[in-house]
Amino acid sequence: MCLAIPGKVEQIIEGDVRIGRVNFGGVVKNVCLDYVPEVVVGDYTIVHVGFALSKIDEATALETLELFRKMGALDEELATEEESFARAAQAPQSSCPDGSCDLTGKDLRARESSSSGSEK
Repeated sequence: MCLAIPGKVEQIIEGDVRIGRVNFGGVVKNVCLDYVPEVVVGDYTIVHVGFALSKIDEATALETLELFRKMGALDEELATEEESFARAAQAPQSSCPDGSCDLTGKDLRARESSSSGSEK
């Protein structure tokens, strides 16, 4: 899942690329601010895949963060690479990574072939 998450700009570093230190409810990450030149320290912004996309008001940002937290989506979106790999390793695994079977391991293609053969 890839959500656009609101965060509070805590610091701005001007250079070739305008970078902000953005706080997402306790997790601070570097974010590209080039697309939102109007954003200043203390503002909230919507961030998607490391890029700030727009400025957002504080009430909406805090409400959205709380909703994402309740859904469990915030931890997933802000996880480090190591945390994401660990979570994926603990998740139920399919024996058919191409999606051709369900989680019980039954091959859906074989089932479809046998049912379409019986219709003839």
